[in-house]
Amino acid sequence: MSVVHRLTAGWLVDHLSFINQCGYEICDSFAHPGDVTRSTCVTSTEDCHSTSTFAATLSSSDGPGDAIETEGKTAKMTYVFREEFFEISKPHIAAAPEEQLCQGCPEVSLTEIKANSNREEYQEGAKSDIGDSKRKRKYVFNQGELDALEYHSKVRKLIWEGTLHLVQEGLKSGFLQHTTAKLNCRKNNVPQHVCGLAELCEMAKQFPAVNESDHQAVHVLEDETSCPEQDLLSCVTENSSNCAKIIVLMGQKYLIPPKSSFLLSDISCLQPLLNYKKKYGVIVIDPPWENKSVKRSNRYSHLSTWQIKQIPIPALAAPNCLVVTWVTNRQKHLRFVKDELYPYWSVKTLAEWHWVKITTAGEFVLPLDSLHKKPYEVLVLGRVQGDVKEALRKSEGVLPIPEHQLIVSIPCSLHSHKPPLAAVLAEFITPDVECLELFARNLQPGWTSWGNEVLKFQHIDYFTLLQNE
Repeated sequence: MSVVHRLTAGWLVDHLSFINQCGYEICDSFAHPGDVTRSTCVTSTEDCHSTSTFAATLSSSDGPGDAIETEGKTAKMTYVFREEFFEISKPHIAAAPEEQLCQGCPEVSLTEIKANSNREEYQEGAKSDIGDSKRKRKYVFNQGELDALEYHSKVRKLIWEGTLHLVQEGLKSGFLQHTTAKLNCRKNNVPQHVCGLAELCEMAKQFPAVNESDHQAVHVLEDETSCPEQDLLSCVTENSSNCAKIIVLMGQKYLIPPKSSFLLSDISCLQPLLNYKKKYGVIVIDPPWENKSVKRSNRYSHLSTWQIKQIPIPALAAPNCLVVTWVTNRQKHLRFVKDELYPYWSVKTLAEWHWVKITTAGEFVLPLDSLHKKPYEVLVLGRVQGDVKEALRKSEGVLPIPEHQLIVSIPCSLHSHKPPLAAVLAEFITPDVECLELFARNLQPGWTSWGNEVLKFQHIDYFTLLQNE
């Protein structure tokens, strides 16, 4: 189960387990007796990096044991996400002993948090190039930092105590371990050639316009297929089968989980999602917020608050739709969501939850009181306001949204790979609800996903071929 423990404070979640439970089994049926399939798993002990390859052959020259006869049967290839992306065994920055989670929650005033933050930043500046005065911390907080410190002082006790209880349960059950076993020597190699999806969406704007009356609204995947870029970008692609599928896009292979659908496009090409004509009872949004680090790194394009407001949530949402928005720790963005964005979409704010990132030993990945980077991120939950009778009907048998909950998990080392929300939201939604994720970078069964990098973490190089049946 992806939910390891459920307590009053929230959930301890196994992100890796959720991915692998999505069902990445590729089923190959053979119509003729005597067809042969072979799975070869090659492990190199020289660099401790495991790789898997699959080949189908009808050759009769292979010796005994080289092939598996599949007369009248179906061969299955099972893929799993690479474990090394979740091997976060040590904090990125270690907290002082008296500030560690296992010591209990110290009562810290806002003044003390400011002082600790100043000391931390001054020490970091001193470690940098001595002649670089720009790297040294000035002792004056700007308004944004003051707002962030004030918010942190309000939520830190809830986060500390809730995380401690969940970590204690994780240690008892063995999911977390005080002392990390010998680390796997595999290198955390990130595929270097899988990031052309956003560029493809930009190129798509130059494609000839599609005649809506002549074009299908849905492209249903059959077997492994090479997808014409124009078809993929002009309609929702759907895998309605019970097995995973492989699609080939621009020469790269991507795994599509069963019962999932997606649209690869940017915010200027949302019409195919509207043409899909589904109304969603859950909409999860992870906007590319504008901030200084994004501008410096040029890692991905960001959207202005005005552009985010233009997302047609009212047209996509079913009555009483639950809307969940990921927000950075900038108070400017949090205020925008609650005071401007949600009212604009007719969404009533109900709760603020926090995703807390820990190591495999149950430590915060960053000191809780660090000034610039926190070991948590914020989720704002709300419901679309509309017809009262319809809303009451939709909410029958559904628990009310708690004001504060924690989602505690070992984070993926891949940038912006958020933990799954399907399992934690299950008790607050009806089982048959349609779910949508906007600005997604991966897919999940039962959900429609949209974004200009929606297949990024579905690239086959992020997975390992586990077995052949």
